[in-house]
Amino acid sequence: MKSLNNLVLKIKPFFVILVLLSVYIFICAISYVSAVSSDIANSVFRLHVIANSDSTEDQNLKLKVRDELLSYMNVLSKDCGSKEEVIKMAEEHIDELNEIASNVIYDNGFDYGVDVEIGTSDFPTKYYGDIALPAGTYDALRVKIGDASGKNWWCVMFPPLCFVDVSSGVVPDSSKEEMKESLNDEEYDLISKTDSDEITFKFKLVEFFQNLRLGLNK
Repeated sequence: MKSLNNLVLKIKPFFVILVLLSVYIFICAISYVSAVSSDIANSVFRLHVIANSDSTEDQNLKLKVRDELLSYMNVLSKDCGSKEEVIKMAEEHIDELNEIASNVIYDNGFDYGVDVEIGTSDFPTKYYGDIALPAGTYDALRVKIGDASGKNWWCVMFPPLCFVDVSSGVVPDSSKEEMKESLNDEEYDLISKTDSDEITFKFKLVEFFQNLRLGLNK
């Protein structure tokens, strides 16, 4: 019994050190994820369209509303050089955006109401060609059609990734440059490099903690 107690006394300091080291690593990971996620979220402005329901008709209507709003916003924001400018432009024309969405709904034979607003929305991890954005809370132009109980549609309005041909796996260099200007080198590598095990691990780390946070919020 005495020898067992001695063994416990010898092991205890190592156990305490191990626990403290684990806590330190966890805190560092949380700090890293928080800083990176905040910088990435602060660099983009997204579009979030929610269909009335999951019926084929409502899902098709969602895409038609999306297309008209994007066409209008692309004209408005063609000379904008920052996320803040795009958001300001959307705020100044929020009534027109509501009217456009309402007209699309009416012209397609539906009488759903629509709510277009600018705020924050929770997004899952999304891939746009060769750019990946981790899950998180982002500023977005949010469009709720009717009961808004159908599947969502997401994209990035700034930098303009909404019309990226995902099947080709290529994002225009101009969009990448705008993204790169808003991020430091490591953050940009995190969303654009897939051939590095280290970068992939860091992305998965950000993704894990952000999904955990979003899950807890729900």
